[in-house]
Amino acid sequence: MPLHDWTRVPSGLFHDFHQSWSIRIKDALNADRLPSGTVALVEQRSGPREPDVLAIEARARRPRLDLDTGGVATQEPPATQMIRRTGKEIYAGRANRIVIRHHLGRIVAVIEILSPGNKDSRAALRDFVDKTVQFLREGIHVLVVDLFPPTVRDPLGIHKVIWDEIEEEPFAFPPGKDRILVSYESGDERVAYIEPVAVDDALPDMPLFLASQLHVAVPLESTYQATWDATPLELRQAVETGVLPQADEEE
Repeated sequence: MPLHDWTRVPSGLFHDFHQSWSIRIKDALNADRLPSGTVALVEQRSGPREPDVLAIEARARRPRLDLDTGGVATQEPPATQMIRRTGKEIYAGRANRIVIRHHLGRIVAVIEILSPGNKDSRAALRDFVDKTVQFLREGIHVLVVDLFPPTVRDPLGIHKVIWDEIEEEPFAFPPGKDRILVSYESGDERVAYIEPVAVDDALPDMPLFLASQLHVAVPLESTYQATWDATPLELRQAVETGVLPQADEEE
């Protein structure tokens, strides 16, 4: 199935696809691809500045605010001359990553599917790059899937920004390509296996390394197609046309 142009719809709609696609990739890996003793699990990112994803197993609950104890708190919106809202980085923080664990414990590999929010601010991009490089430095292999074109913050693509933290060297997209899939092998040396793609391309299977010189093929195309087929018709039409459905007017 050809890759769609997800820039045509708001970030929140890709977030839904992202979550479902992650589950299908996880299921496909667990069905018959991973060797005995390793499992794929879907875990939610802890948002920017996550302290140590390798050690987080329990999540603290925020204390409940008691709104019935007086004071001057109000639910009326503040009155200022200008108000700006964005949920882009929030969606990025809520997105799933797929982790491969050895005997349900140590993480050996990670699959990251980028959301628009990962690149919509310098801080969000820095957080994503820092975490990816941290994984690699800890010997964890990473597959990055970026279905979005470069921005002013990553003009040569997300791989260039990540790889510059390891080895600064030239990189340019081949003509007609502006999305990227890249698998990083972290061992005695770090190796990047890069596959530039474009809208309307079929997604190739990508290697995911579990150890040095040991990898499995991640079925991106078949899982993408299965996710697309299960996506609501209205969303599919919006992605294909770039036109969101209009709400019915109340009589």
